[in-house]
Amino acid sequence: MIQQNKYSILAFASFTFLALNFGSCSSDDSSLDEDITIDENDDTETSTDDFAINVDASYFLTSDGTVTITTVPCTLSDGTSTDCYEIVTNSLPSDHNMGPWCPGNISDDATAGGIWLEGGEVYDVDGAFVENMAEFYNDSNWLMYDANGDIYITDTEDDCINAANPDVGEGYENFCVECLPSYITNLSQTFTIPVTPVAQSTDVYFSTAGQGGGPGTVSTLPSTRGVALNGIEFSAPAPTDNILGAYTLAPFDDAGGHINVHQGYHYHAATGFSTTITQEDGHAALIGYAMDGYGIYEYTDADGNAPTGLDDLRGHTDDTRGYHYHVDEAGNNNFINGLHGAYAE
Repeated sequence: MIQQNKYSILAFASFTFLALNFGSCSSDDSSLDEDITIDENDDTETSTDDFAINVDASYFLTSDGTVTITTVPCTLSDGTSTDCYEIVTNSLPSDHNMGPWCPGNISDDATAGGIWLEGGEVYDVDGAFVENMAEFYNDSNWLMYDANGDIYITDTEDDCINAANPDVGEGYENFCVECLPSYITNLSQTFTIPVTPVAQSTDVYFSTAGQGGGPGTVSTLPSTRGVALNGIEFSAPAPTDNILGAYTLAPFDDAGGHINVHQGYHYHAATGFSTTITQEDGHAALIGYAMDGYGIYEYTDADGNAPTGLDDLRGHTDDTRGYHYHVDEAGNNNFINGLHGAYAE
């Protein structure tokens, strides 16, 4: 259970109340020779400043049938005709449990609830967190429990859907929104990523990544940031302002995920629960692939060191992994800020 300052109300009191709304590697590009050649496994491509490692489909968890991968022809956003991996998933992880999300009573400890991401911090959603939300957010309208300390929780699929509506009515204010795995039936999601990443001369940024809508921002980028090795989506930042603005709370579980009945289970933060591929040199472990086919690695390496030399996308290059990304810190409700390569359309 994550225990990062779960109830530091006094420290947080100066944090400006949000207008609340719903819905690792040490070398940088300059250290590489420009004439890097294809390695002995013939699984890289060269460019003037970085090279790409092919997506390794064998890293995905396919043995139980929850994830299937096939190779299909595809056209990338830059017009490149190539091969892509088509990853089909039922949006339920097979490598860790889901939940819990909402504690039942304000006396419950952290084992009864999930986490909340706020201001770069990860907070345990235990009973004390819910009890003190009015003080935490400096807003007396928060009161999410009754006289017995029992927390108001959505308890049906309809309630889950209705409370997650951006136009949620007053009847769902001060509810903890909990959508359960049992609400997901016959759901299938398909993600298509290039087998070999194709670097672009101009990086493109997700419009919600705080890039200010500059010339590199492309609003038509896929909202999905990437795919974890268990087939679960790395999603765009959760719209926490909208959620809180409706006086609802939709916690993530300890793995950084929660459920939307249309989207299935998906992650908004990487907290170390999903499958990883350990790197022999102690580099941060591989946790999945971005939609452009470049690898996404954990934030810190085996010694706990944060990455250095990252570009604005949260990527850089080394001579083992080529260009790759490092996921953002969990409390930032973010994975990566954009794409270095072309993506499947």
